[in-house]
Amino acid sequence: MRRLLLFLVGVMMGSCVGAQTAPQAFREWKAGTRVSLKAVQEYGLERCFGSSEIPESVYRRMRGKSFKEGTAVKLADLRYVRVLHYDGGGHILLGELVCHRLIATDLVEIFRTLFDARYPIERMVLIDDFNADDELSMRANNTSAFCYRAVAGSGKLSAHARGMAVDINPLYNPYYKDRKDGTREVRPSTAARYCDRRKPFPYKLTRGDLCHRLFLQHGFQWGGSWRSCKDFQHFEK
Repeated sequence: MRRLLLFLVGVMMGSCVGAQTAPQAFREWKAGTRVSLKAVQEYGLERCFGSSEIPESVYRRMRGKSFKEGTAVKLADLRYVRVLHYDGGGHILLGELVCHRLIATDLVEIFRTLFDARYPIERMVLIDDFNADDELSMRANNTSAFCYRAVAGSGKLSAHARGMAVDINPLYNPYYKDRKDGTREVRPSTAARYCDRRKPFPYKLTRGDLCHRLFLQHGFQWGGSWRSCKDFQHFEK
């Protein structure tokens, strides 16, 4: 009887601890934090996927970095997207993106389906955590969307500057362009080995896989199908 009572007390205490700590972790929503499936279930899976106008706390992180002075895109046209994702080790992480309001619903639906399928995404935090440095973010294999910047090597604004593009697992799905002089431009610069798409490696995004199919079903174009260059990480609308 004593053992039974201790067991029941332990279960009750465990339940109370879970109920207290899980909401706090989700309420703060520190992207990159690992959470347990039990914590997700206690908090509510549906509450973990959604979009909102840019909170003040998020704007403070963006200001002067991804959202620079003179940015042509209005802050009111951007949305903060919160999702869950699995990494390659099977861990559940809190994820976040900033995108244009026109694709926010698309991204919530896409990432929910990817989560249900345990499609691996290593990291998904704001590019501002890398001081809005695209190269550093890509080297860290960080999935991101909005960043007010030009296309590398040109003065033309990137689709990311409008919040209308997403880069998925960019280290393992790099951009590359073969120049006329026989040299190759690769971004991130540390990803040359992943330009050979015949080889197997983690986080590889391929034509016809779930991620590719979902983005195309939602009306996005894939950079991996471009002719003048290849941008395997990139989906834009």
